[in-house]
Amino acid sequence: MLASQSLSILLVDDEPFFRKGLQTLLSFYNQSSSAHYNIVGEAASIQQALSLTIQQQPALILLDLELAPDNGLTLLLWLKEKCYQGKVIVLSSHQEDEWVFKAMQAGAKGYVFKDRLATQLPEAIATVMKDQIYLAPEAATGFFRLFQFYTGKSTSAAAAIHLTTREREVLEWLVRGASNEDIATHLYITVATVKAHLTEIFLKLEVKNRTQAIVKSLKLGLVSNDNLWKNQ
Repeated sequence: MLASQSLSILLVDDEPFFRKGLQTLLSFYNQSSSAHYNIVGEAASIQQALSLTIQQQPALILLDLELAPDNGLTLLLWLKEKCYQGKVIVLSSHQEDEWVFKAMQAGAKGYVFKDRLATQLPEAIATVMKDQIYLAPEAATGFFRLFQFYTGKSTSAAAAIHLTTREREVLEWLVRGASNEDIATHLYITVATVKAHLTEIFLKLEVKNRTQAIVKSLKLGLVSNDNLWKNQ
């Protein structure tokens, strides 16, 4: 999204207080960065959201999945069926793997946990508006864990990637959503050493960041599901 462009956004959440907070947050981003977010409507139900989507054709919908008495997945599936041209980012309190998987499967382009909203929303919006998928590391782990479970897919390409024992340990903790500090604590090494291992892992996986490393390692089966479930 260019600095001169205005991004039209529809807010869909049945909690007025949360919508107000979201308005304040987006307004803050407008003032503190080159972004320009224009809220074109608010909806507290599926029917309101459908009506406003047809009327306003927003470029982006910020959607809560738990809309009493409906389910936000209904809206996602309707938008998918009607070939909605905009993007949808789910903002949810639900961090369970199943919720993340179903939302992305239904057509969401991003999934942000509500307790991470302030730090992750700008990046999420920028990412999906570039026609890319946004999943924070902790959400990506759950999504691809279930992706593997449901599809049973694996690939021999993993055999071509030679990770050391320590690199695999670091990767396993990374996929569980651990921070550099947490990994260092669990493996009794320094944060600097963790960063060095991550640099090597990224090079070997041919990725640029943590999320891409998580996605690729799970796709290739470099980290087993049994290990992922430990301590969860």
